[in-house]
Amino acid sequence: MTISSGEIKRNMTILLQDEIYQILEWQHRQAPKAPPTLTLKLRHIESGNVYEKKVPGNQKLELAPTDTREAQFLYKDKDLFVFMDNSNFEQYELDEKIVGDASKYLSEGNSISIIFLEVRPLAIELPSSMTLTIENTEVGLKGDTQSGATKPATTTTGLTLQVPLFIENGQEINVSTSDGSYLGRN
Repeated sequence: MTISSGEIKRNMTILLQDEIYQILEWQHRQAPKAPPTLTLKLRHIESGNVYEKKVPGNQKLELAPTDTREAQFLYKDKDLFVFMDNSNFEQYELDEKIVGDASKYLSEGNSISIIFLEVRPLAIELPSSMTLTIENTEVGLKGDTQSGATKPATTTTGLTLQVPLFIENGQEINVSTSDGSYLGRN
């Protein structure tokens, strides 16, 4: 199956020059009086190396045959993240290279999607927002009502972000997984 540049999504796996890559980021550019180009930031599935490749903007990309399974994060054991398949209760151990920056959003019991190529896990896909617990933040001063004022906070997963002054330690908040920003209280 082939897709156009307008159908690209993060974590898609494509075949490019007979190699399998995972799309991390992409940018479509149209310079004046020049053909469009598509800049892809790709992770090579076999080696794990990250590359930046430019292809013509009108070139169709061939999708690799992948399968997505719903799973639950159980725990982290040294460098391995352990997940359980929601349908057959099989457990998968994924290393930090596969999980990547998503580790900052994972707490026990979170539901995520694991992308497989045949029987091998390639990547995880997070929902658009996750609920995290504040572990450490400064106490907001009473009477400090400046509109839009924020303070730094750290979640139990290690994510550092800016939160409103009224947020306290132990509170659950919703966080955007695309940019790590505060969305609201839970």
